[in-house]
Amino acid sequence: MKRGKKYNESQKLFDRQTLHEVPDALDMCMKTAKAKFDETVELHVRLGVDSRHADQQVRGAVVLPNGTGKKVRVLVFCKGDNVEAAKAAGAEFVGAEDMMEKIQKEGWMDFDVVVASPDMMGVVGRLGKILGPRGLMPNPKAGTVTPDVAKAVTEAKAGKIEYRLDKTNIIHCPIGKASFGTEKLKQNLDTLMDAIVKAKPAAAKGQYVKSCVVATTMGPGVKINPAKFVP
Repeated sequence: MKRGKKYNESQKLFDRQTLHEVPDALDMCMKTAKAKFDETVELHVRLGVDSRHADQQVRGAVVLPNGTGKKVRVLVFCKGDNVEAAKAAGAEFVGAEDMMEKIQKEGWMDFDVVVASPDMMGVVGRLGKILGPRGLMPNPKAGTVTPDVAKAVTEAKAGKIEYRLDKTNIIHCPIGKASFGTEKLKQNLDTLMDAIVKAKPAAAKGQYVKSCVVATTMGPGVKINPAKFVP
């Protein structure tokens, strides 16, 4: 793959094969943020599990102490008293069958998080083929299917992120913006890693955290020493 000039220059700032401690890795990562916009910093964690087995799935959600730096647009499926509660908590879009039809018929997708009260899952379930592949399907484990929709909206706005394995047994998550600085990014990274380590399946054998890499949107990956996260 052909890389741009800035990417190639960033690669020269550090040894790509060396395992770094978290603060050093984040420092190097931010030095590679040379785009004209505030780049997102992402954490990529490869786990020693097999996502093909149901008893080795790793999935959950956690509120990052410093948020993600991204404005989150929340859609809530609910009825009754929950409608006003969701709006008061800051949800941009609230509805039921009307929202389902808007997504189905108009292809409307101007939202980042979907929350649903349990009684609405019959409606939301019809959107599985649209929301599922995009990682937007509400899920009880992520706290996005809940009777307390207001709390779910508040947490989403505060920087709650969902983590889950992909088919290659890697978790990809944003941990903030390059402008956050090392300390805030480290707090977010530590919070996310604590959650991932605690979510270790009982069926997982051998080394759980295989590798950790941080990278900005446009920059190369910086390897973190995974020994710190061995449960």
